[in-house]
Amino acid sequence: MKFSEYSQYDGLGLAKLIQNKEAQASELLEVAIQRTQHINPQLNAIVIKMYEQARQRAHHNLTGPFAGVPFLLKDLHQEYAGVPTSFGSNTFKRLNYMPTQNSEMVNRWENSGVIMFGLTNTPEFGIKGITEPEAWGSCHNPWNLKHNSGGSSGGSASAVAAGIVPIAGASDGGGSIRIPASYCGLFGLKPSRGRTPWGPNSSEAMHGAAMQHVLTKSVRDSAAMLDATQGPDHTSLFNIQAPTQSYLELIKKSPKPLKIAFSTESPIGTQVSQDAIQAIQQTAKLLESLGHQVVEAKPQIDGMALATDFITTWFSQCAYTVQQFKKLYAVTDHDFELDTLAIAGLGAKATALDYIHNLNNWGVYVTKMNRFFDDYDLYLLPSTASVAPKNGEVKTPAWQIPILKGLLKVDKVHLLAKGKLVEQLIKNNLQWVPFTQLANITGLPAMSVPLYWNKDNLPLGSQFIAPFGGEDILLQLAAQLEQAQPWMPKYQEIHI
Repeated sequence: MKFSEYSQYDGLGLAKLIQNKEAQASELLEVAIQRTQHINPQLNAIVIKMYEQARQRAHHNLTGPFAGVPFLLKDLHQEYAGVPTSFGSNTFKRLNYMPTQNSEMVNRWENSGVIMFGLTNTPEFGIKGITEPEAWGSCHNPWNLKHNSGGSSGGSASAVAAGIVPIAGASDGGGSIRIPASYCGLFGLKPSRGRTPWGPNSSEAMHGAAMQHVLTKSVRDSAAMLDATQGPDHTSLFNIQAPTQSYLELIKKSPKPLKIAFSTESPIGTQVSQDAIQAIQQTAKLLESLGHQVVEAKPQIDGMALATDFITTWFSQCAYTVQQFKKLYAVTDHDFELDTLAIAGLGAKATALDYIHNLNNWGVYVTKMNRFFDDYDLYLLPSTASVAPKNGEVKTPAWQIPILKGLLKVDKVHLLAKGKLVEQLIKNNLQWVPFTQLANITGLPAMSVPLYWNKDNLPLGSQFIAPFGGEDILLQLAAQLEQAQPWMPKYQEIHI
């Protein structure tokens, strides 16, 4: 099979070819590997190869909805026993860290029939909305190689958009599925808290704010993979209610007419590009043409307060991660990126009382969103504040580097977050991506749908947030939008 034919199918489409004996799993794998060898030097999407394991698996009698379909893991908490993983960090790259067991999500993906042949680029410990770790370098956006693919699932997004695979593993703790989906023109769904598992090493990540799923070209691939992976494991803290029927079946029916609130205003008062505004305006018109009611409205939530609570958790979690790795692997500050150390330094100074107050606030936001959804079925807003930034555009300014190093040396980096500097710190960190953290903090399902490309042919996603457990309504609407304005043909415009 030639790549030109391979790239026209989504995952279920490729699986159908294998089922009908029109193609073999080993054949599709070799197309994916050849595509990788041809374009990955330009994309830098795949950083760890596992070709031999994949070739062996391709000759097995595979079963499941995606039997024989090439697949990529994210190099972050998607461990495959016996395959090195780096978490995007030079520390683990140097240590040649090798997990001894699969993560539960990896097991469930394998049970769906996919063939995993590599791990994708991600920022160090997944802490940024862009993918340019010192360990591996920048991940380039296939729509324009001068631009980044976003983060933290940037490598997976680039690989899917460029046609290496139709579907790849991803995770989302502050937008890390939806941000790269927006920048790379893909469909990206973040499930509700607890919908997919984190075992066997964790019961949940970031108090349930972080979830694992996939990035896809088609809505039905995302639905079918959620069918294959949803539900608790032995480590899960609670058992989320299962859907009444499979998501793949549900999306065959159009949703009822929905009342959808929308906003294009940054919740933290930062600039929103005309592209983002136009994306939502065009999406609103499309929704109305499909019989939905679209109303400009937003929940009564203090966006800066929510961002502060998110940053408190994000930075504190980073501090804990760095501390644990220092204990377990006898590494020092010199083994981590400067930005990671700065974030950890800030997070380490949060008091227990600050942290508990922050977590209690999460419940307030949940309550306000529940009340908001008494009046509206969904909430529409941009996935990102602009199209993808250029590589190197989102970085610590050169003049700040010696200041950070000096403050870190004397354990005073937390002074950067005193007084009015707190607000500026938050805006600097979230100005590109101020819209995604709401769904993480509240544990609500959210998706980025690729409905807009600007005059430079760079995509920007439309984000929808649903009530808790509302993946069904999101997927139904996404399928309706995909049918009304198909985006799969757009991928044929990528020439690398």
